[in-house]
Amino acid sequence: MELKKRLGCLHAHYSNIEYIENALSPYNIELIHFVDPALMYRVTSDENFQEADAQTKVKEQIEWIAKCNVDAILITCTNYIAILQEDQLSISVPIIKIDEPFFDYICNIQQPQTILFTNPATVEGTVERLKQHANNHQKSLDFEVVVINNTFELIMRGLKEEYNQEISKFLNQIIKDGKKVISVAQLSMVDASQQVEYETSKTIINPLNTLVSSVVNQLELERINQ
Repeated sequence: MELKKRLGCLHAHYSNIEYIENALSPYNIELIHFVDPALMYRVTSDENFQEADAQTKVKEQIEWIAKCNVDAILITCTNYIAILQEDQLSISVPIIKIDEPFFDYICNIQQPQTILFTNPATVEGTVERLKQHANNHQKSLDFEVVVINNTFELIMRGLKEEYNQEISKFLNQIIKDGKKVISVAQLSMVDASQQVEYETSKTIINPLNTLVSSVVNQLELERINQ
């Protein structure tokens, strides 16, 4: 019997665990979750907490996970991804970044796009990485970024239902108002986006849809290389 591959998952919030568990449950993968919401609190609210401090913390987290006998590491927080300095890592474990398959997908769309966020602190790093990704693949993007204001604190306080309601309300409005391709950039926005997609038959791109094949392919590659 083929042994399960072990995937270490780094999250900024506990709510992300359920998404990954559900998405990867059909596959022979053991998931080990590591959650640290405190880093995002400090990055967004502590003026004395410098970027170099954040980079050091993420480096320590990734290297700690790598020592837990995992075959790959998945980072589900786009802020963690933006902060990470891979050239400073002393590990051989491959890192899967949740936004890269997402970037691949939206970079192949030629129509105007709207990319939605709820966490303002995530926007700059994610957009910078998206632009760099498009540039590296010689892709031209026509997109606008919209932040659903005063919403992210709901999920951080554990008010998931209220959070989803706010996202759903905004998505329904933006669907009525325009014809652009819509995507949600954060994992925490997936439930609401899928519900609205089901109710309206309007496709809403999310990072989870594009992630599964990337994870499975990476772990299969690790199996072949062993």
